[in-house]
Amino acid sequence: MSESLDLSIYVTRQGGGTAHLDLAVEGIDCAACIEDIEGGLCGLPGIVDARLNYTNHRLAVEWRDGALSPTQVVEELGRLGYRAHPFRAKLVEEEETRRAQWLLKCLAVAGFASMNIMLLAVAVWSGNVTDITPETRDFFHWLAALIALPAVAYAGQPFFQSAMNALRNRRTNMDVPIVIGILLALSVSVFETINSAEHTYFDSVVMLLFFLLCGRYLDQAMRRKTRAVASNLASFRAEVAHRIEDDGEVVLVPTAAVKAGDRVLVRPGERIAVDGVVLSGSSEVDESLVTGETTHRPVRAESQVYAGSMNDNGTLTLRVTAAGKGTLLDEVERLLENAAAAKSRYVQLADRVAKIYAPVVHTAAAVTAIAWIATGASVHDALLTAIAVLIITCPCALALAVPVVQVVASGALFRAGVFLNAGDAFERLAKVDTIVFDKTGTLTLPTMSVTNAGEVETSLLAAASRLALSSHHPLATAVAQLAQDRRPYDDVTEEPGRGVRAVVDGMEMRLGSPAFCDAEAIAEKAAATDPLASVIAFSWGERRSVLLVRQALRPDAVAIVRNLRERGFDCRILSGDRPEAVAPIAATLGIATWRGGCKPSDKIDALDALKAEGRKVLMVGDGLNDAPALAAAHVSLSPISAADLTQAHADAVFLGDRLQPVQDTIDIARRAHRLMRQNLGIALVYNLIAVPLAFLGFVTPLVAALAMSGSSTLVTLNALRARGRASEPRPEAAPSPIVPVTQGA
Repeated sequence: MSESLDLSIYVTRQGGGTAHLDLAVEGIDCAACIEDIEGGLCGLPGIVDARLNYTNHRLAVEWRDGALSPTQVVEELGRLGYRAHPFRAKLVEEEETRRAQWLLKCLAVAGFASMNIMLLAVAVWSGNVTDITPETRDFFHWLAALIALPAVAYAGQPFFQSAMNALRNRRTNMDVPIVIGILLALSVSVFETINSAEHTYFDSVVMLLFFLLCGRYLDQAMRRKTRAVASNLASFRAEVAHRIEDDGEVVLVPTAAVKAGDRVLVRPGERIAVDGVVLSGSSEVDESLVTGETTHRPVRAESQVYAGSMNDNGTLTLRVTAAGKGTLLDEVERLLENAAAAKSRYVQLADRVAKIYAPVVHTAAAVTAIAWIATGASVHDALLTAIAVLIITCPCALALAVPVVQVVASGALFRAGVFLNAGDAFERLAKVDTIVFDKTGTLTLPTMSVTNAGEVETSLLAAASRLALSSHHPLATAVAQLAQDRRPYDDVTEEPGRGVRAVVDGMEMRLGSPAFCDAEAIAEKAAATDPLASVIAFSWGERRSVLLVRQALRPDAVAIVRNLRERGFDCRILSGDRPEAVAPIAATLGIATWRGGCKPSDKIDALDALKAEGRKVLMVGDGLNDAPALAAAHVSLSPISAADLTQAHADAVFLGDRLQPVQDTIDIARRAHRLMRQNLGIALVYNLIAVPLAFLGFVTPLVAALAMSGSSTLVTLNALRARGRASEPRPEAAPSPIVPVTQGA
C-alpha cells in the first residue's frame, strides 16, 4: 500500500474513547486465516477488538484512541503475511471479480490439460500390457510432460501462493501437503520420463488440481453471490432529506447533514431517511424492515417512524431522533455484519481433521526416506518409497470425504425443493435441537386472501375484485386475486389513505376504508365476527359489502410442527407482530414458548440467550427484519418468497407453500453428516492399512496412485447413499386445514 495514503481519514471515533477502522484484507484463502489475523492483531497493545468477516474479507479493528496509529495495524497485518487497505465495497467487489475470473481461467487450463493427458495415459496403460514400444511410450510421456508442467505452473498458482504464504508465517494449511505432493510427483514423473520408466503420474497431478480448483471456484462464487445480494441493504437508505429550516423554508440536504432535533418533511412515496417522531400529518408507512409486517401501519402525531420505511400516502413532518449512524437501519446493518462475522468462525469437520493431517503426512514421508537410506537403500529407491507414502496419503479421500457428500446431499435437497447457500450448512443443521420460527410469511403463507368470499354476493365480488386491480394496497391485492375478468376499469381514481373509485354503468363504485364506502355499520358488524381480520369495504350505488382479509397458515404447518415437537425439537416463535396476533397461532400449533413485538435486536438477544444455554438453533424467517437473526442463528432457512436480503443471509432457501422442506432439510442434513463422518473414518482406516505397506516398500508409486484412487472411489460410493428420499410425513400428520390468521410479522 502506498506510504502516502493517510489512513487517519478512514478512522472513526466512537463512544468510550475508542477508534474504529474497516480494512479490506488480501490473501485470505481459508477460514484458518481468521484466527491468524484476529489473534495476531489482538496481541498489539491498545487493541480492543478485531473481527474478520470471511465472506467479504472485511476486518473491523477497534483500539483505545491514542494507543496506536492505524499504520501500525496495517504493518502488523503485513508482518502476518496479508496486505490491507481501507475497506471500500466497490473496490473489494472489483478485486473479487478479478479473482473469480482468474480462478476460472486456472480451472479451464487444468480441465483442458487433464483431458489431454488422460488420453495419453490410457494409451500407455493399455500399451504396457500389449505391444507398445519403449520409444512410443517415451514419446507419450514427454508429450504429457510438455502439457502438464506449464499447466500446473499456471493452474496451481492459487495453491502455491496459499502454501507459500502459510510457510512464510510459520504455519501450515491444507494447501501445504497438496503442493508438496504435486511438486514431488511432478519431479519423480520427469525423472522417470528421462529414464524411460513405464509409469509417470502427470495425469494424477493435473486431475487432482482440476477437482480442487472446482471446489475453490464454487466456494468463491457462493461468497460473491452472498455479498452482492446482502449489499442490497443500502437500497433502503435515503441519500437526501427535506430539512425544514427555522424560517420554515424546506431545503434538500444530504442525509449525513441531518442531526437529532432537526425537522424534516417526508412526502408521499418517499423513503424515510431518519428515525423520528411525527409532529404533524397522517399517513400509512411500510415498515416491513422493522416488524416484518407487509400491512402498512397508520401513523399520526406522536407516532415513531424509522429510517428505511416507505411513506405511502400522506405528508409527514418529523422531529429527528437519530440520523445516519444512529438509526434502526444502521443497527440492522451492524447486527448483520456482526452475525455474519461470528458465523464465519465456524470450523468445518474436514478443516478440524486437516489441522493435524499435514504434519502427520510430512513426518511419515520424511521418516520413510530416512529409514530406507539408513538401511542401505539408494537415494532413488528411498525417494520413490517416500513419494509412494506421500501419494498414498495424498488427501484425496480426505478432501473428497466431505465435499462429495455435500454435492450428493445438495441434489437430494434440490429434489425436496431446498437450495443451499452455505456449504457447511449440513454440519450445522445436523446438530440442531431448537427451531425458532418467524410468523408472517413463514408459518403463514406470504400472501393474504379473502376469508368470507363465499358470503358475498357474486356480482358485487366480481365488481370489487376487478376494481381492486387498479390499487397496489396489500388488502386490495388480496381482493384482486379473485378477479375473473382481469381488465381494470377505465378512469379509476385513487384517493390516498382512503381507496379507489370509478363510475361504472352510471353509478359510482368504491373500494377502500369503511368510511370511504359509507359502510361503517356493516364493517363493524363483520369485524365483530372476526376481530383479527382486516376489513375492506365495497360500494356500488346503494349496494354495500364488506370483505374480510387474512393470511393463512401454511397447509401442513400444524402437522409438521407437531412432528418436529414429537421428535424432541424445541419449537418457538419470535415475531415482530402484536402479541395478541401471535397468541392464537402459537395455540393452534401447540407452541408454548413465543414472543410478539420483537425488533431485529430483540430476536438477536433471544438467540444469544439460547446459545448461552448451549442450544443449536435453526431460525426460519422471511422478513427483512429477520435477516440479522438468520445470520446470527447457528443455521437458518428462508422461504423463496422472502426478501433478497433475507435469502442472502439464510443458509438455505425452500420452495413452495408447505413447511415439509424444513423437516426434509433436517433429515437429509443428519444423514449427510453421518456419511461425512463415515467417509472420514474410511479415509483413516485406508491410511492405517496402506501407509505401513508403503513404508515397507510393498507399494510402488503406481500402486499407491491406484490405491489412492480406490479410496476416493469408495468414499464417493458411500456418499451416494445421501441420495435417499427425504422423510415422508407420518400418516397421522396429514396436511392441516387452512387456518386463517392475522397479517403481521
